[in-house]
Amino acid sequence: MRARAPASSANLGPGFDTLAVALDRYVEVEVASAPRLVVESRGEGSELNADASHLAAQVAISVLGNDHLAVRVHSEIPVARGMGSSAALALATAAAAGAKDPMAAAVRVDGHPENAAASYYGGLLAATLVHGKPVVVPLDLDPDICFVLVVPDRALSTAKARKALPPTVRHADAVFNLGRMALLIAGLRDHRRLIPEATEDRLHQDYRMPLFPEAPEIMGRLVAAGASASCWSGAGPSLLAICAADKAERVGRAGEGALEEHGVAGRVMLCKADREGLIVGGRSLR
Repeated sequence: MRARAPASSANLGPGFDTLAVALDRYVEVEVASAPRLVVESRGEGSELNADASHLAAQVAISVLGNDHLAVRVHSEIPVARGMGSSAALALATAAAAGAKDPMAAAVRVDGHPENAAASYYGGLLAATLVHGKPVVVPLDLDPDICFVLVVPDRALSTAKARKALPPTVRHADAVFNLGRMALLIAGLRDHRRLIPEATEDRLHQDYRMPLFPEAPEIMGRLVAAGASASCWSGAGPSLLAICAADKAERVGRAGEGALEEHGVAGRVMLCKADREGLIVGGRSLR
């Protein structure tokens, strides 16, 4: 069977481990019976080991209970760049292997549900665990919004990014994030209401800046070029600009210029929101 899942950008600034949006970059996985385990990978992540240690192989084996499988992966989602590659891959693989609940398999990989939920349902959403089970709430997303991602050629694992965070946060910082998240949700519903301050955050972004010290300047350049707001994409190091569709190309050029000016190798990706989510056997589950 074959399944496809979109990338995602989580957090969106203040919505730490809660908000995510699906993006129109995809990973497609095919799982079939075979005399022995075969793993083939094309596109993003093709440099990873093509053996039982590959995440797609691990997920397929866990679903089917054996390793007599051919697992073929074709991905457009950069790995370890804050675009939900692991959640999307786990989701697509579990679905291609015939799992009854593919989203549960993806949540187990990430440990939190927002990336997996965005890849499963598509669109913008809030997701959290309630009594250990994912609860997902779709949110309105202005169809005129586009996303510009500045993707440096620097891998950053989620585990390393989480180690940069403090074990506790101040009450004032938690309140600050709640207020900013309310502004953000309103702005994503109507881009005319979205202001740069809506993606400000005190729970994770500032603590991660030393992992990509050029980030504040680059994000500032994106807003100066016309983006309504900018933030880290997930755990980073990719940076996300949220903008009206007619400003996306200009913002993208600003991102390319900022990378070049700072001597940072990388690329810029212009994305729209994916609104279909997981596709299994050519059919949407929505």
